[in-house]
Amino acid sequence: MANRRDFLAKAGAAGGALAAVALGVDTPAETAGGTCKVLLVNGSPHEKGCTYTALSVVAEELEKNGVQAEIIHVGSGPTFDCTACGFCHRAGGGKCVFKEDACNEIIEKAKEAQGFVFGSPVYYGHPSGRLLGVMDRLWVAGGRYLTGKPAAAVASSRRAGSLATLDAIQKHFSINQMPTVASFYWNEVHGNAPEEVLKDEEGLAIMRQLGANMARAAKAFAALPPAQQLPRATTNFIR
Repeated sequence: MANRRDFLAKAGAAGGALAAVALGVDTPAETAGGTCKVLLVNGSPHEKGCTYTALSVVAEELEKNGVQAEIIHVGSGPTFDCTACGFCHRAGGGKCVFKEDACNEIIEKAKEAQGFVFGSPVYYGHPSGRLLGVMDRLWVAGGRYLTGKPAAAVASSRRAGSLATLDAIQKHFSINQMPTVASFYWNEVHGNAPEEVLKDEEGLAIMRQLGANMARAAKAFAALPPAQQLPRATTNFIR
């Protein structure tokens, strides 16, 4: 064990944090910017339903591991898809023109967060439209505040459709250089009501492991410098 700790000591702050992920050594919850924090986004229209129940278990485990957790509800009123209006780029500051849901709140809080968990119920084999609309606008207007930070997806279903739901959410992560955090099984719970979710013993265990893994990743990546942005080219298929 001593040789592992010697290695970390010699690696430096950034290298040590990355090595901690690989070698399984805990890093402090405190970062240069303050307490390590993870945002959990509830993409269900029901503020305290099945998705919230799953996210609450993740949040509890985060807190146990010294990471501050905050659950944000996207809202139960009307939400909008991205209309490509360009307001967020013209106005600057990463603000979406639509203010009826939690998109701008998430953007502001993402600036200080070190990790993210996005949860959704399963609708016809895909995430809720409200969550996808908010995520699309979040990534366009404030994606730079999420780049390079660890993220996870959680799905809540009565019976099926969870894997397609997780896949749709996680595509946002992969296009924005965000490491995806997993558990020992796919991040899903089952139940048609919160009390049924609480009877899904395997699902709850998955959520607890996800919380522990996210805490470890958020603390480690918080100590790293911002993700390196190399020169890039944007083309289409005909030029």
